[in-house]
Amino acid sequence: MSKVKTIQEAMEFVKDGMTVMLPGFLGVGTPEALIDAICERKTGNLTVIYNDGAFPGVGIGKLIRHGLVRKMISTHTGTNPELVKAIAEGRVEIELLPQGTLVERIRAAGAGLGGILTPTGVGTSVEERKTIMELDGATYLLELPLRADVALLYAFKGDTQGNLVYRRTARNFNPIMATAADFVIAEVEHLVDVGEIEPEHVMTPGIFVDIVVRGCN
Repeated sequence: MSKVKTIQEAMEFVKDGMTVMLPGFLGVGTPEALIDAICERKTGNLTVIYNDGAFPGVGIGKLIRHGLVRKMISTHTGTNPELVKAIAEGRVEIELLPQGTLVERIRAAGAGLGGILTPTGVGTSVEERKTIMELDGATYLLELPLRADVALLYAFKGDTQGNLVYRRTARNFNPIMATAADFVIAEVEHLVDVGEIEPEHVMTPGIFVDIVVRGCN
């Protein structure tokens, strides 16, 4: 049975107040058509898990510009002055994480782990309100899994069953975010029939994907 839906149909699964995972690095590998649809529907009060602030009007920058983000869990914000201003004015709450910690917390959620131990952030403000553990003479922070209500992915190619192929650096956070959300929507640049993607080329199996939408190509 085909998982292909229209973007409008897919947006019925993205609600106000949800936690949303968005892949991308400075906008590369981000599902722009799905973000545009969120802006059009004015779905807001979102907690967004995203690597960075992208740029004004690009990627997550569109959500910031429309005032739809309540909280961001991210690694840096400096490339987007609109986001920096929103944080300074208290319109967006920010939780900053080291990039490796962000990735590993998402991976832990997808793998069903109870958390990860990392030395990164020990002795800094990152350790505030976190469990500190001593193992074999070394100090670690316990970082808990990071999961979302919905993940919105972007793939270069996908078939009607949700098997996905990413292209070059646009792959970035897409594969791990596919495993760490309760519901997964994939925007694909090139939509093909089942069997047109070589099995060994599949980077995210369709078992992780609930809906496929056709993006711009």
